[in-house]
Amino acid sequence: MKPFINPSKKPPVRPLAIAAGALVLATAGTLLSSSAGAAPTQPDWDATVYRGAVEVVAPTGTNNQEMLNGVVFDDKNKNSRHDGNEPGLNGVSVSNGREIATTDSSGRYELPAFDNMTVFVTQPRGYQVPVDEDNIAQFFYNHLPEGSPALKFGGIAPTGALPDAVNFPLAQSTLTQSPEQHCAIGADIQTYNQKEVEYARNGVFADLAAREDYAGCGALFIGDVVGDDLSVFTQTRELTSMLNGPARFLPGNHDLDFDALDGEHEFDSFRAQFGPEYYSYDSGKAHVVALSNIEYPTKVPAKKSSYTYGLGERQLDWLSADIAQVPKNKVIVLAGHSPLLEFYYSDSHTVKQLKEIYEILEGREVVSLGGHTHMAENLREGDLMAGWRDEVGEAGLPFTHLTVPAVSGHWYGGRVLDGGYPTSVQRDGTPPGVLTLDIKNTEVTERFTIRGGDGARQMSVGLNTPKYRAWYEENIDLPRGSAPELKEPLLVSQDDLADQAWLTANFWMGSTGSSVEVKVDGGQPVAAVRTQQMSGETPRIGAEYSDPAAIQEQFVHGGGLADRSMHLWRLELSADLPLGEHTAEFTATDMHGREFTETLAFQVTE
Repeated sequence: MKPFINPSKKPPVRPLAIAAGALVLATAGTLLSSSAGAAPTQPDWDATVYRGAVEVVAPTGTNNQEMLNGVVFDDKNKNSRHDGNEPGLNGVSVSNGREIATTDSSGRYELPAFDNMTVFVTQPRGYQVPVDEDNIAQFFYNHLPEGSPALKFGGIAPTGALPDAVNFPLAQSTLTQSPEQHCAIGADIQTYNQKEVEYARNGVFADLAAREDYAGCGALFIGDVVGDDLSVFTQTRELTSMLNGPARFLPGNHDLDFDALDGEHEFDSFRAQFGPEYYSYDSGKAHVVALSNIEYPTKVPAKKSSYTYGLGERQLDWLSADIAQVPKNKVIVLAGHSPLLEFYYSDSHTVKQLKEIYEILEGREVVSLGGHTHMAENLREGDLMAGWRDEVGEAGLPFTHLTVPAVSGHWYGGRVLDGGYPTSVQRDGTPPGVLTLDIKNTEVTERFTIRGGDGARQMSVGLNTPKYRAWYEENIDLPRGSAPELKEPLLVSQDDLADQAWLTANFWMGSTGSSVEVKVDGGQPVAAVRTQQMSGETPRIGAEYSDPAAIQEQFVHGGGLADRSMHLWRLELSADLPLGEHTAEFTATDMHGREFTETLAFQVTE
């Protein structure tokens, strides 16, 4: 097979800076200090990148069509061909999505073959799979002899007879050997057209292009790559050529071939562009499991909404077998498009095989990742909502569940800023951005970077007054982006103080174990109160529990509806606060001990 070697296509990138207007939740606040710093940089990606492809040995007509075999090897000359002097690698997992084989001392594997399978290798620690010209990881082979059924967006082209061998090249990597890893996680790029592709390019992808800390673990995009029009896969795929690390993808409910109604080919177009629906890989002491948890269709005739959240029996069996091979001294990062559980839809959203998944992972160190909902949630072990009791009992969550903010934010809505992307404030008040898992050995620390930011800004601060709440009720039923501005939002009268007014801090990745303290006019710090204690209650919804800074942006310019949040803190203002100018200094401390500070100026009037 001719080796697949292409030059890098990386375009020029803009410097990473907080441009004017990028801090989209406008208040009088100013960032004073933050203990958060950038992760260490890694070797130049362009100088070290391993470009190549899986080696597919054409069938001769004499091979066994019921078994697939091949070799996993150390591609020392990086030509994507198994040369005679290149050793096979022992103990590497290869799967057909159903069974898992482990390579022998010569690096050889054998697996049962069947139509419509994707065969893939689990990248081992200390090695890197090759990437293509768009930096997309190449670790798989799709086998579909006659190709997909007639589909609007093409699906998989006919592959013909089973190859004589499928060989998986790997290159030695100090980056994936290191116990320190930085894994960038992007949710819901969800581009519907070329204009939105450019918003993504100017925003999150330009931010990632300016970073050099994720070359080992790479970037994982966890579903809804596009928005129903799968012809946009190509343009969106090209964005990853900007990255400084390998890119991997998962499918979401907007990546479906909606005209595939047999439950077998619904992600064929996705697989043709990006690879298997589910798979795993190792980087450092982290074992990343990427799941496909959208099942379609649930009924025929089907609609775009005819999907549910689940793994299916085959994938669940594969997950069990995959986890069984992972040593207990590794941390498991479990990623899927839909969260396993969540706060916002706590009464109505659960992945169907949740209990089985928890059983498979019992006793393990685990962090779960999801997207789909276009918001941020940082749910920790022991957290409990009323709607979860049947699934988790009174003990609450068994491990951390993170909902990753969307690259698209609230579907690219709102004002277009000077940076060339819209405000797109999400339904919990969080701006668009990327989550990074900083992993040292098995200790995982989450790090959120808002689009256009450097990681220092972690909250929006505001003032919730009776005047604001009245304006909220007057405009709640209008289309987003059509409300009149709230006049003088940072003025509060003495009468309003008597009727209850709060300083608010929306600490975007705040969680149980986080705190917010406020100093008014330089006085002693006072603890703010979290509106959701995550101790078995239902979501608290409405103007009193909203983020005023986000709502003012959303009602006037477009976006979500930040009327509930599991990461909002409030401090009631004293009714005795004197007339005149005041300042509030907010210090938010996350569960890892990192501090972030913002200030807000407001005025008390008669």
